[in-house]
Amino acid sequence: MRRITGKEKDETLIELQSATDSQTGDENGGNGVSSSSDRGTLPGHAETDKLQPNKDTVFFRDGVRRIDFVLSYVDDKDGEKKQERRREFEANLEKAGLELETEDKTDSKDQKTYFLKIHAPWDVLATYADVLKIKVPFKESDIPHGQEVPLEWLSHPFRLPDHIMRPQPDYFTYPFDKNKTDFFLINDKDSFFPPSTRNRIVFYILARCPYYKQGRSDRDKTGIKRLLSNGTYTTAFPLHDCRYWKRARNAECESERYNLYKHWARFLCFYKEQPLNLIRKYYGEKIGIYFAWLGFYTEMLFFAAVMGVICFTYGVLSYDDNISSKEICDAYIGGRILMCPLCDKKCPFWKLNSTCLSSWQSHLFDNEGTVFFAIFMGIWVTLFLEFWKRRQARLEYEWDLVDFEEEQQQLQIRPEFEIRCTNRRLNKITQEMEPYLPVTSKCARFCLSTATVIFWISLIVACIIGVIAYRLAVYAAFASIIKDPLRKIQVVGRFITPQLATSVTASCINFVIIMILNFFYERVAIWITDMEIPKTHLEYENRLTMKMFLFQFVNYYSSCFYVAFFKGKFVGYPGDYSYMFGKWSKLRNEECDPGGCLIELTTQLVIVMAGKQLWGNIQEALLPVIRNWWSSRKGRHHPENHYSRWEQDHVLQNFTQLGLFYEYLEMVVQFGFITLFVASFPLAPLLALFNNILEVRVDAWKFTTQFRRPVASKARNIGAWQEILNAVAILSVVTNAFIMAFTSDMIPRMVYLYAYSKEASMRGYVNNSLSIYNISQIPDRNMPEERDNWFENLTATCRYRDYRYPPGHQKEYTQTMQFWHILAAKMAFIIIMEHVVFVVKFFVAWMIPDVPSGVKARFKRERYLIQEYLHNYEVEKLKIQLSASFITEPQSEMSLMSDKHEVLSECL
Repeated sequence: MRRITGKEKDETLIELQSATDSQTGDENGGNGVSSSSDRGTLPGHAETDKLQPNKDTVFFRDGVRRIDFVLSYVDDKDGEKKQERRREFEANLEKAGLELETEDKTDSKDQKTYFLKIHAPWDVLATYADVLKIKVPFKESDIPHGQEVPLEWLSHPFRLPDHIMRPQPDYFTYPFDKNKTDFFLINDKDSFFPPSTRNRIVFYILARCPYYKQGRSDRDKTGIKRLLSNGTYTTAFPLHDCRYWKRARNAECESERYNLYKHWARFLCFYKEQPLNLIRKYYGEKIGIYFAWLGFYTEMLFFAAVMGVICFTYGVLSYDDNISSKEICDAYIGGRILMCPLCDKKCPFWKLNSTCLSSWQSHLFDNEGTVFFAIFMGIWVTLFLEFWKRRQARLEYEWDLVDFEEEQQQLQIRPEFEIRCTNRRLNKITQEMEPYLPVTSKCARFCLSTATVIFWISLIVACIIGVIAYRLAVYAAFASIIKDPLRKIQVVGRFITPQLATSVTASCINFVIIMILNFFYERVAIWITDMEIPKTHLEYENRLTMKMFLFQFVNYYSSCFYVAFFKGKFVGYPGDYSYMFGKWSKLRNEECDPGGCLIELTTQLVIVMAGKQLWGNIQEALLPVIRNWWSSRKGRHHPENHYSRWEQDHVLQNFTQLGLFYEYLEMVVQFGFITLFVASFPLAPLLALFNNILEVRVDAWKFTTQFRRPVASKARNIGAWQEILNAVAILSVVTNAFIMAFTSDMIPRMVYLYAYSKEASMRGYVNNSLSIYNISQIPDRNMPEERDNWFENLTATCRYRDYRYPPGHQKEYTQTMQFWHILAAKMAFIIIMEHVVFVVKFFVAWMIPDVPSGVKARFKRERYLIQEYLHNYEVEKLKIQLSASFITEPQSEMSLMSDKHEVLSECL
């Protein structure tokens, strides 16, 4: 087998000149790349670009063999050793049956990079398709797509053209068998396997091809991944089929990348459906499943967002009916209630009506509609997960993943495991020797991994404690800066209270800490997962997923848990306050506003959630734009005019094996925000919906324009993320029930309304919810440093948020019976809400089957037809063999073959 190098290009140019002239027209625009020596071989032509062979192509120089994979490398200081590795590796690739063609560095734009183009001929593809049990068509499907939906014309504006939605007909498929090639629908061997299947097969070979000399057993010298890590090759990637903004010139090229960009990746297509079949055909099932899940999640968010807007609208419309806020803002009620200092020394006594604005804001989110919305979201989560299972089952059938054997695909042993595990043992099933990791080594690695994860989670907790200490220490400073509104000073004091200033600044600091810890832990998680040496790709992804999500869960949600369930719950009362690290620390635990802590939880949630989404979109969309702009500043305004197809893809970003992992992680963290704490902010699903509409198109744009084409891989579901979503869904019911009971002020209001109010209204609730304390009994350590005498002329008592007996009572400063009634009501509410939601969840899950009945019927029919056609095929093949052996009169080979094809055609 002979490889064509750059030195032979002059002869090739002359042979291809006539073909080039016919292929080069008004679309050329000088796309070819040629060295000065090449230009010299074509005398008499001033415009050499028009005479260069079309290098914006996915074929070898002969224009027939398709480029299935490209490797690149450069000469450097360690050139001899790397050159030896490349020589052995490429020789072994040729022994495996692959065909190679090299582009010399003089033909590249930077004059430094060599490109090795790889083509897999039919025999190689057929052999490995048999090994990998790749399903291929043997008969066109006769099952209709589905029944017409009433009022289907309403969805026409959201539909894409049929040739985009269904880029190829539906077929009945069966695992490829090299010995039964005449059983399958092979019209053209060159195009029978799509490019995504071809590059998957080639990568399978590259990942297992050794680069040591024959006779040696250096098992660690195996695979393209190791060659990339040691710098022997710089990149390895399959080619995009064309430029994303222009169709391919060659009619044999599918131009699927162009179709994806035109109908999917542009933001103006945000209201259109996604071409999932085309995505799957071009990128593979694993990426297709991700976009199917993201699209379905976004669709379901629409219903949650609508309900959240209705709940928020109810809060706005009932704004004027909020008697509690009116009492707080009333100068004759809230203006006459003197509140005890909120911190030691620095905080003065203050009037209740200074929290007028925050009480109105709290009502927008803390109202009767919030309870209904919390219950609705518990049911919505169940519907989302159950309907996704049905959508996933339909995709499994349509994409030939029903019988997908994970042992053959995702559960293939990782090359790193084979290389690093030198011990061998007999597999009892296959009766073959296989690598394994000893139990002692596995336990030691597991212990080290667990200790590392615990250390980083402890670091997060320590940072959260630091932020809490900041809140306690800075609150006093804000209280001294933002003066008491009674003194009629700065206007800003009316809108920014010490509580709000502390909450906003602490949330911002917490967000910065979250991003910093996240940056470092991502690298640590990958390192410790590599150190564990997982056996399979699926095991590797699942381990990394659990480590990363556990860390992200604590990192992103811990501050929200603190505000929701700890702040204001362990305060004490005047004269016996609780302190964070004891009384010596002087860090008094925070109190909630008279309107409750829910508004602070809302602030925390909005800052962390919106900040994360904004930062993620900047990273995904803005940074690539800046990178492209910077590249254009260097002179690459029109790279397609100077680069070959492999050079254009070479300058794109590499899509790593963990590329989808980060996309899933981002969405699952968002899913946690809109479910775990949604009772505090009903507009969270609306923010998530807007973000996801943008996210779908940004991800599509990245895959289509910014990333090299990833190696196609199969996946029948979203993997470990499904179990994580189920766990978050169950936990969300508990957290929302506790938020409504302990963070919201709804239960105390309901108890007052139905048990303590004499008028069966909320009048007097504010006065009822505040206890009385004698100012003369407040210790000096809790009294303000600046002791004004103005309050002594008004009252001798101050109020604080609690249910305790007043001074002079027999049970002075102990909890009242109303406190225990409210606590019992809270616990009863939690039990009732959890049981109602869980019963509805399980009932809905039981009512909705995971696999649609139509999919089950179609799958059974396909299994039946496969068995029938296989039986008929084997019978007819046996008849041909028997008839050939008993024929007495000689027949020509041509007539025999024609009879055979007639029988096979009737069979098929």
